[in-house]
Amino acid sequence: MRVAQVTPLWEQVPPLAYGGTEMVVSLLTEELVRRGHQVTLFASGDSQTQALLEPGCDRALRPLGVLPPAYAGYEQRQLGHVFGHASDFDIIHSHMDAAALAPTHHSQTPVVHTLHGPFTAASEQIFGQYRQQNLVTVSRSQQRPELGLNYVATVYNAIALEQFNFYPQPQAPPYLAFLGRMSVEKGPHLAIAIAQRLGWPLKMAGKVDAEDQAFFDREVAPHIDGEQIVYLGEVSQSQKKPLIGHATATLFPITWPEPFGLVMAESMASGTPVVAMALGSAPEVVAHGETGFLCHSVEDCVAAVGQIHQISRQACRDHVALNFGVGRMVDGYEAVYRAVIGQRDRSVSETRDRDMRPRRPDLSST
Repeated sequence: MRVAQVTPLWEQVPPLAYGGTEMVVSLLTEELVRRGHQVTLFASGDSQTQALLEPGCDRALRPLGVLPPAYAGYEQRQLGHVFGHASDFDIIHSHMDAAALAPTHHSQTPVVHTLHGPFTAASEQIFGQYRQQNLVTVSRSQQRPELGLNYVATVYNAIALEQFNFYPQPQAPPYLAFLGRMSVEKGPHLAIAIAQRLGWPLKMAGKVDAEDQAFFDREVAPHIDGEQIVYLGEVSQSQKKPLIGHATATLFPITWPEPFGLVMAESMASGTPVVAMALGSAPEVVAHGETGFLCHSVEDCVAAVGQIHQISRQACRDHVALNFGVGRMVDGYEAVYRAVIGQRDRSVSETRDRDMRPRRPDLSST
């Protein structure tokens, strides 16, 4: 199968540090290549892949400080290149959310869109104009049935389990971990509140985007003391693995409907239970009482940490192996590709048969 994978240009594939979408695209792309598909990856030029790389820019744009207005120009040029060569592919798989909907509307090649982000008021209007597009969600909670969109499947994101060491015991003295953007949605301020109420050390890592700087300066930075509350900045993939693996628990106190949350799967793969707010995808990723706890308040989270010794760290890793492995994710997408291509072929065949059907002569004028 000839497959085009189209990813945002903010981060390289795979990402050096933060970049959940780019990590998923990398795992999907490399496994499709391994399975014998002809894959073209449309991404930043510094990406690393066994597929054919078609760069939309020389280097990933976020580290260069490119702002959204300029980024839109890169994005449109990349999409123009993709759909200008649409006939070269059996399927085009977009990971660019609403941005790729308009050019898709005129494509003769079937297109699948994976939604990696939540719906917003603006995106609802855009998706509402393209209700027949083939949409894949990364969790069931992400779907919005009231919008009347064409959800063809839910395919959970994956992690490469073999890339995460298993830590059978947490480090002593114990500490809590938080990984994520320093934004109100991810809840770093709540993680601090939980740690302070428990009197536990908290090690935090994550990037601070420009739009989150004021929040970080007001709600997070004043609590960082380098002793109980430690902020490590944006860590690399290799740095984050022991950070979560040695922790007694990973805090995931989100305040928004998280579409998936890779850090939950990464933590459990390392053996570290997750204490999460029961919002968005968290109830689909964390097995309450088995691989962590689902909570509704800071007080719930504090109580959950007190019960974290009840959780088997081996059960955490087994849960990820069963539900969030690369093989399962790629099986899901291959099934989607076959179904969407088959639907297109049936539609073309029905149209051809209808056009070739004998017509009766018009005798009305005789």
